[in-house]
Amino acid sequence: MPLFSVLSRRMISRLGCTAVCLFTLGITQVQAQPADTEAAAADTSNTGQRPHGQLPLQELRNFTEIFERIRSAYVEEVDDKTLLEYAINGMLTSLDPHSAYLQPEAFSDLQENTSGKFGGLGIEVGMEDGLILVVTPIDDTPAQKAGIRAGDLIVSLDGEAVMGMNLNDAVERMRGAPGSEITLEIRRKSEKELLTFTLARAEIKVASVRTEMLSGGIGYVRITQFQEHTGSELASAIEDWRSNDTLNGIILDLRNNPGGVLDAAVEVVDSFISQGLIVYTKGRTPSAEVSYSATNHTPAGNIPVVVLINGGSASASEIVAGALQDHQRAVIVGTQSFGKGSVQSVLPITEDRAVKLTTARYFTPNGRSIQAQGINPDIWVEQSEVTPYEQRFYKEADLPGHLSNPTEKESKAPEQGTAAGSNAEADPSAGLLKKDFQLYEAHTLLRGVTILSPRPEA
Repeated sequence: MPLFSVLSRRMISRLGCTAVCLFTLGITQVQAQPADTEAAAADTSNTGQRPHGQLPLQELRNFTEIFERIRSAYVEEVDDKTLLEYAINGMLTSLDPHSAYLQPEAFSDLQENTSGKFGGLGIEVGMEDGLILVVTPIDDTPAQKAGIRAGDLIVSLDGEAVMGMNLNDAVERMRGAPGSEITLEIRRKSEKELLTFTLARAEIKVASVRTEMLSGGIGYVRITQFQEHTGSELASAIEDWRSNDTLNGIILDLRNNPGGVLDAAVEVVDSFISQGLIVYTKGRTPSAEVSYSATNHTPAGNIPVVVLINGGSASASEIVAGALQDHQRAVIVGTQSFGKGSVQSVLPITEDRAVKLTTARYFTPNGRSIQAQGINPDIWVEQSEVTPYEQRFYKEADLPGHLSNPTEKESKAPEQGTAAGSNAEADPSAGLLKKDFQLYEAHTLLRGVTILSPRPEA
């Protein structure tokens, strides 16, 4: 099939007669340029610039020459359509790490990720020592019901070892049509032998917003990624807390949140501020120049907020953290964020193909670009494990013959360890705080703010 036939008419009109001559079969010979084209080339050679809209002829010659060499000499025959798709893919991936050519499967995956629905097992996974690490099973999914636990290591999928398999390939193998089955072999630290699970896939709906009420009236919000309904789900959770509980503070957890839908990030910020700029973008085209501002609908009111971030917080997460930091609306706690400050637009080409193209950079309200720099927290807290050690101090109550307390004559000092145990039972969130040091520090900070806040007069 002649390469000329795959070009769009628009591209041909831009190329002019000389370039059209290049795109014929037998491209190794190029016809001479008309005199006016040679003159134009001579004029632009002195400046190093081409007239606007003119394509570089020598590079086009190189492309068509390489294309023909591959068609005729590559060890295996490759059809023209495949070669052109390879060329498109290479052109986009060479621009930056986030631009890409989305063929049917990748385009479908992108639509699933933004909607939060897909057919799969219901586990959040990562990589550890070449194996697939189960970060957490999602509630009420095939994985959770089968007994798969956080910390399990997946060794094989349907009998094929995952060692050497990249994470994306493993995720694709675990996804599939609801009702189809897959067998996993799992290594668990507490078990000597590998465990085998055969699971039936189901439609998984990822909840992007998870909430929990911690002690002291501190609301905890975990946003795993920004989806279409993230903003409305967050606003609803805050309104429920304020109507049913005494809400003294909010912890917004954006750690390991890779981003997602820009509009959702704007809605999240809008839940905390009532006026002012949230984010703006700058690009080369007029459509890339966009700004977003807050509305007067602010469910959180003036409730104190702490935002948790780390190196896995990227893109939309950084928009939220940067906006709340610039407005001095929240204290940012954790470690420096990832630093992805570019905007990708998905441009459909056909019904099942699209181009994901970086079209702009985004900036915080104060004009800070996050690109390749990230958000620095106001309070730097590394994630770590804290193991308290036992101490025994003699108190006044231990001394023989000590004076009694006249205001609490019947009170008794608790036995060693009793108070901690009873507190854990009374507060179900104590276990979560004990396991997560950064969250514990954020909770402590908000408890201090609550204690120091003026109390309304009776």
